[in-house]
Formats: sequence, C-alpha cells, structure tokens
Amino acid sequence: MAEKDEGLTRAIPEAPFQVVAIAASAGGLKALSRVLSGLPEDFPVPIVVVQHLDPRHRSLMDEILDKRTPLHVKQAEAGDHPEGGTVYIAPPNHHLLVDGDSSLLLTQTELVHFVRPSADLLFESVAGTYKERCIAVVLTGSGKDAGMGVEAVKKVGGTVIAQNEETADFFGMPGTAIETGCVDFVLGLDEIAPALITLVVQEDQTDSEASNSDSSAD
Repeated sequence: MAEKDEGLTRAIPEAPFQVVAIAASAGGLKALSRVLSGLPEDFPVPIVVVQHLDPRHRSLMDEILDKRTPLHVKQAEAGDHPEGGTVYIAPPNHHLLVDGDSSLLLTQTELVHFVRPSADLLFESVAGTYKERCIAVVLTGSGKDAGMGVEAVKKVGGTVIAQNEETADFFGMPGTAIETGCVDFVLGLDEIAPALITLVVQEDQTDSEASNSDSSAD
C-alpha cells in the first residue's frame, strides 16, 4: 500500500456531496475494512463513522483501519474540522455529531436505542448541517439504530445506502433502514465503495467539467 500523503486531504465546499456518514455494529470491522479499502487516498470528502464498541475498553479500530485503507483514519476529537481523505471514528461511549460549523462534537448524553455512540444522532446531525449534500451508509449490525437517522437524511434530500442481507453478517440495522422506505440503494458489501466513488468523485468531476465548459463559452 502506498504511503499516505497528508497533502492530499482536502475539503471541497462546492462538491455535490460534502460528507459520508457510516454506521455499523456487529461485524462492522470487516465491513468497514472492505468499504474503506476500496476508496482512493484522494477521496474528496470526509467520512465520519459510528461503530458500536465496548465502552469498557480502549478502541484500536482507528489503528487497525488505518493499515487497511489508503485513507487516513483517526479517532474523532471534539473540535476537529473534517477534511477529505480522512476517516473520523467515534470513540467508545461517546456520541459523535457534526455541528453547524462542520466541526465535530463528542457527547455522553443518554443512550439512544441502548447504544452510545448512536448512528441516529450522527445521521441527524449531518442531515442538519449538510442537507442534501450528505450520504448515509448503514452497514452490518444488530438492533434498530440508524432508522430515525436515515429518515432525517432523506427528509433533507440526502442519499442513503444500505448493505444487503446477503452480505451482511447481521441484518438488524440495514433491515431497519430499508423498512423506513428511505434507502436509495441496497448494495452488496463490495458494491458500496464503487457507488461512493461514482456519487462523490465522478459527480464532482462532471460538475467541474460543466463549469469549465460554461467558462469557455463566455
């Protein structure tokens, strides 16, 4: 794997999408590894992740995933301003939210659907901050976390992807998301990274080409 180049991380305010939020629980390490390893190191928007973890132990997930993807992976810290090419993972026992100024917030408010961090809270916060420019991805996991969150994303015009039952180790979370009727794409695990590249990278390039064409016409 090529060494990570910090200079490649960037934020593109004009991009059609500005953030990807991913939620996972049981089976999540494998699923996240597969999705993130399929994305390029210059993926132009930040990725924020909620993975349900044992609150009693320090998490090594950021270190493990950092070795499995060309993206830079770190545990989210309060006040971080998310950048492209970087994955921010909620620390154990903390809700992760994106504030109105696009900075990250960590809270230890009450459990949501018996979990902290909560996918619902993360998705609702990115919906409130990024509106139609957010993508929510629901991966393998038991329980019902993410259902209310995908409804919030869809309400503002965002895009929702859920892992299909055939490739999910646990279908509780993706199934709950699909039952809301708010999921745009139900995909196999290995189809999710290509879909994100199509949505984020290729649409961004198309917009740039259209803008350059308009400028040339002037």
